[in-house]
Amino acid sequence: MTELPVVIVGGLHADARTAAVERLLTEVPGSVVLHHDLATAAASGTVVRTVRDASGMRSSGETPLVNDCACCALREDLVPELERLAAAGATRLAIVELWDSVEPKAMAEVVTGGGFTVTGVITAVDPALVLPYLGNGDDLADGGLAAAATDQRTVADTFARQLEYAPVLALVDSPEADEEDRELLAQLHPTARQVYVGDGGLAGAALAGFDVEAAAAAQHPACALLPAEADACGVTTLVWNRRRPFHPGRLYAALEDLTCAAARSRGRFWLADRPDTLLHWDAAGGALCVESAGPWLASLPDAAWEMVPPVRRAAAALDWHPEHGDRCQHLVFTSPGLDREGLAELLETCLLTDAEYAAGRDAWKRLPPAFDTLLEV
Repeated sequence: MTELPVVIVGGLHADARTAAVERLLTEVPGSVVLHHDLATAAASGTVVRTVRDASGMRSSGETPLVNDCACCALREDLVPELERLAAAGATRLAIVELWDSVEPKAMAEVVTGGGFTVTGVITAVDPALVLPYLGNGDDLADGGLAAAATDQRTVADTFARQLEYAPVLALVDSPEADEEDRELLAQLHPTARQVYVGDGGLAGAALAGFDVEAAAAAQHPACALLPAEADACGVTTLVWNRRRPFHPGRLYAALEDLTCAAARSRGRFWLADRPDTLLHWDAAGGALCVESAGPWLASLPDAAWEMVPPVRRAAAALDWHPEHGDRCQHLVFTSPGLDREGLAELLETCLLTDAEYAAGRDAWKRLPPAFDTLLEV
């Protein structure tokens, strides 16, 4: 690994991100900010790079968008820039300021893959804007925030991933934020270290250390570290666990109501007609993404377990069911004003009934495959 430490600062809240970056420049003498502006990337295929320090601009340039892929362009241009800074030997900290919709996970992996040590990943947040952004189902492209012409992400799902990946949240002291806003942020990411930009602790958070592999494992649907039950300041988190499989038709019919029941919901689940497939639930902004996350461990032959990461094997062993193995329904819903009783009742109606459950797996597999279109089978 190259000696130059790198901190990644991102987030859709541009003013908060700028405040966090400026604070780091002040707190860490000898730091340098690298930024790739993708504002014109979708239209022109060009990414604008700037390198600056506390005294002002040091250099700027352009690089082409590679294969209509922002991460590819950044990979091609960012790592050589970091190598130049490292070779010069005068930079104490490289601050990679991500453009609005760039997600930190991909860039942390790019930087680490280039031989550098990521010492911190920070998402900058205005607490007053958390709920409006989580509720914004607009496409990034509609607001000029697409990272490429083919970018089909929404504001809500992008913001959720930015927020939940970072172990450090840099908060601006927004006068519009109230206790409900702050509680929502705490329940969405209860393990995050929250640092107010003006309090002087941002440099320590930026240099505290970061494990890219552990962060990726914590985001995997099979063993994601999801929030716990909570209820405070008008914000509720419901954690719903069951072992019995969902009836595909009834769950599909309830998807709209379930998706709109909370500002944010996520987790893993299984369907009676797909007993071998771990399905990932990811909802924000009134939109739901359901996709296969591979097989449940219980469906694999013993020999295949050696190819499974230890963290996943350990997570499965902690909650192994004698009949279903690691198959489970584990869904987490977080929102102000959450109707937890009504939501739980709706989820219960989507499970197999006693009679359907007793019919056995051969009968389950003959149930109408309601999710084929959603899963693009």
